[in-house]
Amino acid sequence: MANIKTGITLFSLGTLFVNGDLNFEDCVREAANMGAQGYEIVAAESIPSYPYVSDDFLALVEKCKDKYGIAPICYAAQMDRGMLKDRDLTEDEMVARAINDVMSANKLGCTVMREQYLLPPKGLERLAPYAEAFNVKVGIEIHNPESPITPVMLEYLNVIEKTGSKYIGFIPDFGCFATGPNKPIWDRALSKGATVEQLERCAQLKYDEVPRDEALKMMEKECEKTPALSDAINSFYGFVQFKKDIRKELDGLIRMMPYCFEMHGKFHYVDEKLHEPAIPYEEILPVIQSTDFDGYIMTEYEDEGGYDAILQCTRHIAMMKKILGAQ
Repeated sequence: MANIKTGITLFSLGTLFVNGDLNFEDCVREAANMGAQGYEIVAAESIPSYPYVSDDFLALVEKCKDKYGIAPICYAAQMDRGMLKDRDLTEDEMVARAINDVMSANKLGCTVMREQYLLPPKGLERLAPYAEAFNVKVGIEIHNPESPITPVMLEYLNVIEKTGSKYIGFIPDFGCFATGPNKPIWDRALSKGATVEQLERCAQLKYDEVPRDEALKMMEKECEKTPALSDAINSFYGFVQFKKDIRKELDGLIRMMPYCFEMHGKFHYVDEKLHEPAIPYEEILPVIQSTDFDGYIMTEYEDEGGYDAILQCTRHIAMMKKILGAQ
């Protein structure tokens, strides 16, 4: 039986933070008030001295820990492969940046680091001894449109199994288990003139695995009249794509569970009945709970719909505890 703890990535409060409505300490306080047992720091967003951790920021983190009783669990690194104007970073350069991130995670007391899959599998393999030396488990994020069964993630799995390292693995993002369009995209299209019937037809094309270009062609005349439809179709085939049957993806997740250090509880909207309409938590959480997973599911709110982020995150944590408690 799993030992699942609920946390939150401070990315969930990013809009409030960037707009100046909340400062870092406010975010930690709100996370504690929601019932989070720990939190994830998105380094490039939260740390003024990024990509380094200053002593001043470390002191702020320690002060918040003493006041609110929760600490950073995961350091969410950014692999900015395109940071140079004229070329992408080389693998050597990406590994060097990742090593620095591991050191920063260690300084903050984080035992997990989220790495993006811009770092290639060979780069992750090279990072393993540094992760072990600094006692930071580095997980490649499995993010939609990738999933536990897509080729690139299976390449990482092969490297992880080959090395036998306990310090490299995965951080699955629940967005890759979506079974329907998310509410913000749907509502935005409706507000711009699309009809429910049109959107249902567009969603059905995705369920039927019609290629995106073909779907756009089939809806061409209606998209000309209502451009929001083409926006919706492109979204359905992009980073928020979905499918009706996720059994293969969940089977793939089970295979990867021994190498999962944390989970991202992605969501776009939780209603007053504590239900996420696009991502089937009622299917996902029992699968995880049936394994030996020992770690955090970090609430990750995608602030696309302009909803109350604090209310949404509070509902999400309550939803997870409700589902987990029913198992």
